Amino acid sequence: QVQLVESGGGLVQTGGSLRLSCAASGLTFSSYRMAWFRQAPGKERELVARFSNFGGTIYADSVKGRFTISRETAKNTVYIQMNDLKPEDTAVYFCAARRIGLPNYDYWGQGTQVTVSS
Repeated sequence: QVQLVESGGGLVQTGGSLRLSCAASGLTFSSYRMAWFRQAPGKERELVARFSNFGGTIYADSVKGRFTISRETAKNTVYIQMNDLKPEDTAVYFCAARRIGLPNYDYWGQGTQVTVSS
């Protein structure tokens, strides 16, 4: 059974930083590419950052230069370091996994709340 468990969310002031973690189990981590999405109240879920099929990183324009996605294969864990946070970054953040070469994210975590106060 595949499980993705996020942690690290919380309340932070504008300009602050957070690092989210997503621990994966029940899948062969090296066969999957991970991503972070977010969903703010009243808005659609949007991609924040992801790994491409070849292991490169892709970011939403709104977070480029502030967020960094990384992974630790030995721990089956993906991270997102979020710096210079803004109130518009407030959302529930989800990690997701897709098999390499396929377009759809089949597995999702339960989400972790990030709130940035002004």
